[in-house]
Amino acid sequence: MNHLDTITRRRLLQVSAAAATLSVLGTPSRADTPKRGGRMVLASREGSTTDSTDPGLLTNSYQWYLAYAYTSTLTEILPDGSVGPAVAEAWDSSDAKTWSFKLRKSVTFHSGKPMTSADVVASINHHRTKDSTSFVAPIAKQIVELKADGPHAVIMKLAQPNADFPASLNTVGFTIYPASGNGIDWQSRDGTGGYVLKEHEPGVRSFLTRNPNYWRDDRAFADEVEFLTIADATARINALVTGQVNAIDAVDLKTVSMLQRQSGITVEESAGPLHYSFPMRVDLDPFKDVNVRLAMKHAINRQEILDKILLGHGTIGNDTPIGPSYRYYDSSLPQNTYDPDKAKFHLKKAGMSSLDIDLSTSEAAFAGATDAAILFAEQARPASININVIREPDDGYWDNIWLKKPICAAYWGGYPTESEMLAIGYAPGAPWNDTFWSEPHFEKLRLEAAAELDASKRKAMYSELQKIIRDDGGALIFAFANSVTARNQSIGHGPVGSKAFDGSRIAERWWLV
Repeated sequence: MNHLDTITRRRLLQVSAAAATLSVLGTPSRADTPKRGGRMVLASREGSTTDSTDPGLLTNSYQWYLAYAYTSTLTEILPDGSVGPAVAEAWDSSDAKTWSFKLRKSVTFHSGKPMTSADVVASINHHRTKDSTSFVAPIAKQIVELKADGPHAVIMKLAQPNADFPASLNTVGFTIYPASGNGIDWQSRDGTGGYVLKEHEPGVRSFLTRNPNYWRDDRAFADEVEFLTIADATARINALVTGQVNAIDAVDLKTVSMLQRQSGITVEESAGPLHYSFPMRVDLDPFKDVNVRLAMKHAINRQEILDKILLGHGTIGNDTPIGPSYRYYDSSLPQNTYDPDKAKFHLKKAGMSSLDIDLSTSEAAFAGATDAAILFAEQARPASININVIREPDDGYWDNIWLKKPICAAYWGGYPTESEMLAIGYAPGAPWNDTFWSEPHFEKLRLEAAAELDASKRKAMYSELQKIIRDDGGALIFAFANSVTARNQSIGHGPVGSKAFDGSRIAERWWLV
C-alpha cells in the first residue's frame, strides 16, 4: 500500500481540521447569484507609504488584498478550507516529496504574454536565493530541485516529504510573474489575476480594472475595483455607512452593536488563525534569559485584555501560534496564567528584583494595540515589571519597528497549516521570525512533523512543538482575535473563508448587487 494512504489523498487536499467557523451578524447576503459590473470600493485599516509590491515583501493585509486582485497563485484555499486549483489545474505526488503540477494552458499575463512553466519556475526561484529576505523563503527553500516539464508542467522535489506543500503555494508570496533575465519582472505588476493594476499610491489607494482575458469566468465580477487605506476606525465606518465604500475590514469592536442596528449594514465575524502578540527578541537583552520571557508571560492578564480590548471577540492565547482553528491544536496544554508572584519568581531566577522595558506599539499592529499595551503595563506592575509604552507612528511601523525593537505589538494573520505557520514564523533565520528564537530540538521536531505522514504521530509531534514554544519561545501570544468586517447592502458574496475579506481574495470573489 502506498504510504501516503496513511494521510489519504483527500486529506492532502484538505487543511485545518477545525476550519474556522463563520458567524454572520445582521442580515444575510442580498444576492447569492453573482452580478457583473460596477465599481467596488474597499477600505482597509492597513497600508503604508513604504509598502512594496515585491511578492516576497508583502507585510500587511492591504498588500495581500491587492496582490490577490491582480496576480494568481498555483493553488488557493477555498472557503471550506480545502485546497483548490488556481493556475495549476492539477497536482500529484506518490510520496509527498516529489510534486508534479499541471498548469492551465489558457492563462496569459495582462500584457498578453502566455504564462508558461518558465514563469512559474522563475517566480518560485525569486524566493530561493541564498540571501533572500522573502517571507516565504522558509517554504521555497524546502525545494531542492525545481524544473519545467514542458511548457505546461512543473516538477518540485523537496528535501523531505511535506503533505501540506500544495496548501502553502496558495500564499500570496507565491504569486506568478513573468520571467525576466535571471529573475522575475514584478515591478511592472504584470499579473495573471482578474484585475489589471492601473494606479497605485502606496498607503493611499490602488485602482484596478477588470482583466478582459482572465482565465476564469466565475470570478472578478466588478468592472473596477478601488482599494483605500483609511487608518482611522471612525472614518472607515463613516465611509461605509454613507456609501462611499462597499466594505471595510477591522471593524472597531466598540461599534459592532451600533453597526448591527444600522439599516443596510451587515457585520461578519469569523474565528480563525489571526492572533495578537508582543514578540520578544530573544537575541537581545533582557529577553535572552528564558526566565525573563516567562516572567512576562505570567505578568499579563489575557482574559482582561480579551474582555476589555477585544470585547470578547476572540479567545485567549497560550503563547503558541497554533490555535483552535488548526487541525493539531492541543487544547489539553496547560494555560499560562496571570500570576504576578510566579512572574516575580522567574525574575528572581534571572537575577532581577524588577524589570524596566520599553514596549513599542501602534494601531498599525492591530486595532486596540495601544490600549492593550497600556493595560498590560498596569497588569505587570504587581510583578515588579515596569513597562513604558511608546506610541510609534502608524506609517512605516512594519518597516521601522517590527523586527527591530526588543519588544513591540504585532499580529499574525496565520496560515492554512501548522507546518507553514511554524516555518514562516519560527524557523531559524526565517525573515519573519520576529522573536529571533532558535531551539535545536524544536527545529528538528518541526522538520520531522512536516514530513510525517501518519496523522496520529503528527498530532503528537505538533503537541510537543506547541509546548516548547509556550515554555521557551519569545512570542507572548495573548489572544486569538476574530476577524470582524462589515459591508453595506450594495455588495454580496457566496460562502466566505475564515480570514478577513474572504481569505484576502475579496476583489475577485465578491460582487456588487
